[in-house]
Amino acid sequence: MSDNAKGAPIEGEVISNETSSEQPSSEQSPQPDTTMAMVIYALYLASFVVGFTSIVGIVIAYMYRGKGPVWLDEHYRYQIRTFWIGLLYGSVAALLTLVLIGFPLLFALAVWLIIRCVKGFKGLQEKRAPSNVDSWFL
Repeated sequence: MSDNAKGAPIEGEVISNETSSEQPSSEQSPQPDTTMAMVIYALYLASFVVGFTSIVGIVIAYMYRGKGPVWLDEHYRYQIRTFWIGLLYGSVAALLTLVLIGFPLLFALAVWLIIRCVKGFKGLQEKRAPSNVDSWFL
């Protein structure tokens, strides 16, 4: 765990779930619910089949932002940034399809989105913030 005053994790830090043997399990703080963050990543991936699911995902991300521990809030921030950056990249790539360079860019956008979602799923399983939240790339 981080030694800073707020106890916020450092980017990419794995959160330990170790408890002392003297502390009964009923006194442990409840684990944050990562279900909605996982649902948002799944909605982003489902947008390849049903296009509007990413819009549902961004609405959920805005609703749940700021309601959990710092590392979970970073996931919602990561998801919000993924949506808006992906929309920008997709718009540019769609415009460039007129000169045929947009088709490989759309493929690259799909790979980019899949990688970001997989990184997010992995971070949620490890109960840590995603790495490079502020990045425009991966």
